[in-house]
Amino acid sequence: MGADYNDYKTLLVNISNSIAEIIINRPENLNALNTQVYDELFNVLANMENMENVKAIIITGSGEKAFVAGADVVAMKDMSSQEARHFALQGKKVGQCLKDLEMPVIAAVNGFAFGGGCELAMSCDIIIATENTRFGQPEITLGMIPGNGGTQRLPRLVGLHKAKEMVLLGEPVNAMEALKIGLINKVVPKEELMKEAREWADKLSQKSKAILGLAKHAINNGIEADLNTGLELEVSNFAQCFATGDQKEGIAAFLEKRKPEFKNK
Repeated sequence: MGADYNDYKTLLVNISNSIAEIIINRPENLNALNTQVYDELFNVLANMENMENVKAIIITGSGEKAFVAGADVVAMKDMSSQEARHFALQGKKVGQCLKDLEMPVIAAVNGFAFGGGCELAMSCDIIIATENTRFGQPEITLGMIPGNGGTQRLPRLVGLHKAKEMVLLGEPVNAMEALKIGLINKVVPKEELMKEAREWADKLSQKSKAILGLAKHAINNGIEADLNTGLELEVSNFAQCFATGDQKEGIAAFLEKRKPEFKNK
C-alpha cells in the first residue's frame, strides 16, 4: 500500500507533527472488526514502526456512537471453528504489534468499546474515553468467549474477580466505572476527546522514541514475568539507555538547565 494510505478501505490515516491518527472507518457497522480491518491495521502499524517521523499514535473510531462496537457479528455468523481461529489469530497479531511498537499508542475511545473494541483499546498504552463510553466483553451473551485478549489482558488490568464479573456476566461498565477499576486513564467530555488525545500524544512525542520503547518493553514484558525476572529486564533496559545518544542529551540538558533535543537514537 502506498505511503499516502489511500488504498485502505476501512481506515483513515493522517500524520502531522510526528503524530499519526488511525481512524477505524466503518460507521455504518459501528466500526465493527472484520478480517479486512485487522489486515489493514496490522499493515499500517507495521509500516509506522519504521517511520522515524512518527513518535506517537492515536487510534479512534469514526462517528460518535462507537470506538469499535465489537467483532462483526454478521461476518462471524457462519464461521467454522478453523475460520474463527484464523480471525482470532489476526486480532492477536495486531495486539502483539501494538505491544511491540517502539512509540506509544493512545486509544481515544468514543462511544461503545465492546468485545474486540475493548480488547483493541486494552492493547494500547493509554486509554482516554468520553463520558458516554461503555466498555464490555459481552461475548458470553452470544455463546462465545473473548478471543482477542479479553480473558488475559482484562484480569491484568482490573484484577481477577472484576474481570470474571465482566466476562462471565457480559455486562458493560460505564466510563467512570472503567476509570475507577483502572481500565482507562482519563474521562473527558466527548467534544474534548481528540484535543486531549493530541495533547497527550504531543507530550509523548517530545520524549525520546528510543527510550520510550525501552520503557514500554520493560513494562509490557516484565508484568508477564515473576518479579525477579522483571527486575532483571528493567536492569537490562536501563543499561541500554546509556548506549543511546538521547540518554547523553537528556543528562546534558538537565545539567545545562535547557530543554533536551532528542534525536530518537
